[in-house]
Amino acid sequence: MSRIEKIAPQDWDPRMKAAVKPENLTDLEQGLMRFFAHRPDQALGMMGFAGALKMKRTLPERLIELVRLRIAFFNQCRSCMAIRYTDAVNDGLTEGLVCSLERPQEADNLTSAEKAAIRYGELMATDHLAIDDSVYDELREHFDEGQIVELGMTAAFFVGFGRLAATYHMVEELPEKFQSQDDEISPWGNDAIQVR
Repeated sequence: MSRIEKIAPQDWDPRMKAAVKPENLTDLEQGLMRFFAHRPDQALGMMGFAGALKMKRTLPERLIELVRLRIAFFNQCRSCMAIRYTDAVNDGLTEGLVCSLERPQEADNLTSAEKAAIRYGELMATDHLAIDDSVYDELREHFDEGQIVELGMTAAFFVGFGRLAATYHMVEELPEKFQSQDDEISPWGNDAIQVR
């Protein structure tokens, strides 16, 4: 059970309803908005930032999803690990690629650019002060400066909000594998839920 009270969409601030259109989403797709509805002004600001990250993205959806799922593993965010976004699946994300996240640097089905981005996201989630000149030099082999900034902002978003979501423990709508809090789990497996 979630540790913070969820607010049902019919009780959301009208501005949030207009922005999210919860009637078109499953409970799981409404995600953190059910909690953020306690503070609609802040929620709308966060949505603006998240929307800009998504709608103005220049990096491939597949790459971003791989980074997101690797960060989700370190955050142990159950809802983050359970979800696969349709845009990423349409961009070539497969469960085989997700399984490669167990040991991404050894995987032969990930590109060099994906491995560099995953490593960066992993370090953001586990040891951000280890991100030094060599890490940025490796990123520059695959990405321009703007894309590196975009990757950093996106990874920071995933680390911060993934950790917040993990503390809320919003697992009620997830497959059974993702509901336990007792064991460390991973996003690789066959229990994922594809969402918009």
